[in-house]
Amino acid sequence: MQAWRVYENGEPGAVMRREEVEPPTPGDGQVLLRVRAANVNFPDALLCRGHYQIRPPLPFTPGVEVCAETEDGRRVVTTAALPHGGFADYVLADAAGLLPAPESLDDAEAAALHIGYQTGWFGLHRRAALQEGETLLVHAAAGGVGSAAVQLGKAAGATVIGVVGGPEKAAVARALGCDVVIDRRSEDVVAAVKAATGGRGADVVYDPVGGEAYQQSAKCVAFEGRIVVVGFASGTVPAPALNHALVKNYSVLGLHWGLYAAKDPASIGRCHETLTGYAAKGLIKPLIGERVPFAGAADAVQRVADGTTTGRLVVLPEGAHA
Repeated sequence: MQAWRVYENGEPGAVMRREEVEPPTPGDGQVLLRVRAANVNFPDALLCRGHYQIRPPLPFTPGVEVCAETEDGRRVVTTAALPHGGFADYVLADAAGLLPAPESLDDAEAAALHIGYQTGWFGLHRRAALQEGETLLVHAAAGGVGSAAVQLGKAAGATVIGVVGGPEKAAVARALGCDVVIDRRSEDVVAAVKAATGGRGADVVYDPVGGEAYQQSAKCVAFEGRIVVVGFASGTVPAPALNHALVKNYSVLGLHWGLYAAKDPASIGRCHETLTGYAAKGLIKPLIGERVPFAGAADAVQRVADGTTTGRLVVLPEGAHA
């Protein structure tokens, strides 16, 4: 089979190599799946760099999220069992983690549903308890993670403010349903949020960026607001000032979605049922920025690492038509 493999850590475009290899052999509790589409996530770039919290043995195949087909022909979505990831013709996955692919989504959309939308749902509902009528601020609102949070916020009845970088991404954020869009390159984010909320600030902030975005969030979060820390795509991990959180009376909430698989696995299945229902009603639909031919996988991961993409990039095996 064809697979992209990483033999040494570094930038994805430099260290991912396309090879002909034998299909992996499932271990206890694992299944071998035929890949129909593999979504590119920022953790794929971190895995290549050796900066992710999980460090699979070298060589490994990145691609942590897939829509795939079981031996008996069922379409499923799941996370890959590394080191045998999804940028390959076949992937390994834990049998207990297979979820039915929503019929309302094609393969590329289904591949992009799992991690980003589960993270968004757990972040907004389990961690931040977002309420109808509240204001949600989403950083990187036109990106893969942010676009999911925008749609889930609207589905929950929130007013959604999206922060983006540049006019092209601003147009995407508006099309996604953002009530207010702020271009951080040309506007003062803090002032714009306060203007949009009558000086009150955002009740919930969804931050997959870190760095300067977090500093802005702390300045424009509302009384009893909640900042959900999802990741650090900026490359800078902020150091929250707890005295500031005390004085302004807001919460900083961490979210590591992967822990739910170990601590509360049933909750992932329940969330998937909710997301499948949302998709059937048209409340959510993964924003696919590009369907990438298999030969372009390394370049796609590099572009996600560089932060130049809009929506999700999904890699399709040769012969796939997702």
